[in-house]
Amino acid sequence: MWFLGMDVGTSGTRAVLIDERGQVVSSASEEHAAFRAPHPGWAEQDPEDWWRAAQIAIRGALAAAPLPHEPVAGVGLTGQMHGAVLLDKAGVVLRPSLIWCDTRTQPQCDWLHETIGYERLIELTCNPALPNFTLTKLLWVKEHEPEIFARTAHILCPKDYVRFRLTGAYAIDVQEASGTLLLDVTNRRWSSEVAAAAGIPESWLPELYESPEVCATLSAEAASLIGLTAGTPVVAGAGDQGAGAVGMGILQPGSVSATIGTSGVVFAATAAPIKDPKGRLHTFCHAVPGRWHVMGVTQSAGLSLRWLKETFFAGDNYDSLSAAAGKIAPGSEGLEWAPYLLGERTPHLDPEVRAAFAGISTNHSAAHFVRAVLEGVAYSLEDTFTLFAALGIPVSGIRLGGGGARGPLWRQIQAAVYGHAVEVLVAEEGGAFGAALMAGVGAGAWPDLDAACAAGISVAERIEPDPKWEAAYSSGYAKWRKLYPALATLR
Repeated sequence: MWFLGMDVGTSGTRAVLIDERGQVVSSASEEHAAFRAPHPGWAEQDPEDWWRAAQIAIRGALAAAPLPHEPVAGVGLTGQMHGAVLLDKAGVVLRPSLIWCDTRTQPQCDWLHETIGYERLIELTCNPALPNFTLTKLLWVKEHEPEIFARTAHILCPKDYVRFRLTGAYAIDVQEASGTLLLDVTNRRWSSEVAAAAGIPESWLPELYESPEVCATLSAEAASLIGLTAGTPVVAGAGDQGAGAVGMGILQPGSVSATIGTSGVVFAATAAPIKDPKGRLHTFCHAVPGRWHVMGVTQSAGLSLRWLKETFFAGDNYDSLSAAAGKIAPGSEGLEWAPYLLGERTPHLDPEVRAAFAGISTNHSAAHFVRAVLEGVAYSLEDTFTLFAALGIPVSGIRLGGGGARGPLWRQIQAAVYGHAVEVLVAEEGGAFGAALMAGVGAGAWPDLDAACAAGISVAERIEPDPKWEAAYSSGYAKWRKLYPALATLR
């Protein structure tokens, strides 16, 4: 048997087929149309484009699979979190989706905190209101497009809209639902109090499931479009961070991942919901039933390096930039980077603060700027580890993912900044792989996600922190932390 996992991302959709040993059989991707930003801070995508890309990616993965084909016994989905898809009674999309990076909704966040109370909202949902979350986007539509809001009958997140097109079911998993700000995260159920305060009818909300739980089956129409069999089980899946954690084996309390993509995420599995009274960390249900996770987010992690390259070093490749930066001593001779290109989430919850280089002198070369960016991003992720320590969240092992795991220099910098050995996997296949593992559990190939990860995940390398680098970065981090308070005054 094979199992299909699909990741409905921001820039594209990826489909992955795995076998019963947890090994990748084939994969394929299809790009999305660029998101629209009609005003600064806005970001919208057409859900129909996700469905188009999903069909192409699935057919591509099947075409790339070696013959003879095994039957696909289960399907799992993941994707970008927090997006708001509004549908009418017939399941027709009413407007483009406001996606995760749309930040127009600060007034709605303020309204929620005034109406429900900051502390009460954290008590109910484990999180404060942030512009990224789905509920704030629904409230924006309610205020600014009341005619759309009045026609709404169903609310879905991006990957759940693709599932709706695959199955006709209105369903969501508890991990994804945690990022809507409508879930009672502690009890893994919708929060009637938050929904009532916000004026969101609970009838609009999809049915809740645990991530590996079968929630629907492929319809005959969808199956004919993608080349699979009608009636194939579809599991609930998880949002991109939850599925990515499954794909990296971050399941047991104490296990942690530090993933650098466009944003950066430090993700820790926990045995119980741990609430930060100040709301600096996200506390969500885990994709593993009966577990939770906390995570801190750096808005501009890999984006910082990409911005630097495209703006100042367009003719260079990342390998050459990294090689030059590797010749610079830890600390970049006092040059520092605050990676706040898009504001910052953890720990500052400040969408207005902006990035800066500090400490520039005539001694600094292009390579110093590259190394300073690598170090500044790692320092920003260390802010989350600092919060973990303050809240008593255990860290027994750290696995690196995303672009930050691919370059040896950035791996070494992270190990030294975190003061902890880090691991890199043999093959990090991302959220689509995690979704495929969930499909395998739903189809009965493995009894649970722990067994699925044991079958499909192995460690390629363990990097111990260099003691001299660790000492340099310990003092460097203490100095770097003075940057945010200074930048926050520049409004």
